[in-house]
Amino acid sequence: MVKTHPLGFRVEPELKEALERAAKDDMRSVSSMVEKILTMYLRDKGYLPKGVAE
Repeated sequence: MVKTHPLGFRVEPELKEALERAAKDDMRSVSSMVEKILTMYLRDKGYLPKGVAE
């Protein structure tokens, strides 16, 4: 999968710290963790079909 669309946003320091801890625990980068969380949320809510972005 080619990733070509950057996405930037600001978060509260506590959220960033929690995200960094979660990424470390899952042995992934922060970007990868954000993508995983977004994918799971969008799939659970029916916005993203199963099999897409896996």
